[in-house]
Amino acid sequence: MVFTGVEMKIINNKLVSICIPSYNRPKELYRLLESIDSQQIDKIEIIICEDKSLHREEITKVVHHFMSESTYEVKYFENNSNLGYDKNLKELISKANGNFVVFMGDDDTFIPQVLDKLISFLEDHTNIGYVLKSHQYIFKDGRIEKFRYFDSNQLFSKGEETYVQLFRKSVFLSGFIINRHYIQDLLIDDFDGTLLFQLYLLAEVSLQYDCAYFDVPLTQAKEEGLPFFGNSESEKALYTPGVITIENSINFLKGFVQITSFIDTKYHLKSTPKIKRDMSKYFYHNLSIQRDKGLKEFFRYISELNKLGFNITIYYYIYLISLTLFGKKICDSIIVFLKRILGKTPKL
Repeated sequence: MVFTGVEMKIINNKLVSICIPSYNRPKELYRLLESIDSQQIDKIEIIICEDKSLHREEITKVVHHFMSESTYEVKYFENNSNLGYDKNLKELISKANGNFVVFMGDDDTFIPQVLDKLISFLEDHTNIGYVLKSHQYIFKDGRIEKFRYFDSNQLFSKGEETYVQLFRKSVFLSGFIINRHYIQDLLIDDFDGTLLFQLYLLAEVSLQYDCAYFDVPLTQAKEEGLPFFGNSESEKALYTPGVITIENSINFLKGFVQITSFIDTKYHLKSTPKIKRDMSKYFYHNLSIQRDKGLKEFFRYISELNKLGFNITIYYYIYLISLTLFGKKICDSIIVFLKRILGKTPKL
C-alpha cells in the first residue's frame, strides 16, 4: 500500500510496527527491508515515512519492489515537506497500529534470526512501557563493537532510577522499542531539532511504566555514509548536513540537557546532574567523534564540552588523555577488545 500523506483506517491489530524514517538512502533502505526476517508476518507491519528527499523517486521504486516480493504489510507515506528527524518520528507513531513501535534508522539492519525472539519477548511482556535493546557497531575494517548492558534479560520498576539508568543507553535509534499505547499524548514539538525525541519518550514512559532489557543483540550499524541532519527548518540552525562539526556535536549534547531539564521541571526531579554523571562515565564515543580533526580542533571541542559540565568523572579524563596520546583508531580497538573480554559494557 502506498500513501502520500493520506490517513487510513487500520483494521487488523499488529504486535509490532517497524517504523522507518527514510531520507536519501534508497540502497540502504532496501538492505534494511531485506533484513526483516520474521516468520510471524501477521504480527508485523512496516511503516515508512519518506521525508521529501532528493532521492524520493528512487526510494519509492525500492519500496514498490520490496512490496512486490514480500508478504509483509507495508505502508509507505511521502511527507509533503521535509519534517526533519524528530517530527518524522512523530509522523511514524501517528500512522502506526502495533502494540509496540520499533524504530529503525534507514541505514541500519536487523541482525539475522533475532526478530522472532523479540516478538516472543514482547508477547510475554505486553504491558511493558519500554524495552532497551542490545546492538552492535561494525567498523570499516570489520571489527565489531557490541553494546550489551546486562548479563541477561532484565525487568525494571518504573521511576526515576530506571529513567536515569536507561537514558544514556537509549540514544541509538535502531531497535528503540516503546509501547505505542503509552505515547499517544506525548507527541509534543518542544524537542524538534534535538535529534533525541526518542529519549523524551523514554523519560516519560519509564517514569510511569515498568521497563525491560532484551539481551539478544537486535540491530547493527555500519561505519559508513554521512549524516543528513540540518535540512529541515527545525534543524537548519543546529546542524550542517553531510559533516559532523564541533558545533553539531555540541548542539546534539545540549539536547540531552534540554530534555532532562524539561522532565525535572515537570516532575520536580533532580535527574539532570545524575544523567550528566552517568554520561560522563561513558563519554568515550562523544569525545572520540572529533579526535580525527587534529589536536587543535579536538581541544577546542573539549573546551566546549567542559562548559556543558560533562567533565565530572575520572573516566572522562582517562578517555581524553588516551585519545590525545594514541588517537581514535587505537583507542577504538582497545574499547572493542575490553568489551569482548568482559562480554558487555562494564558497569563504572
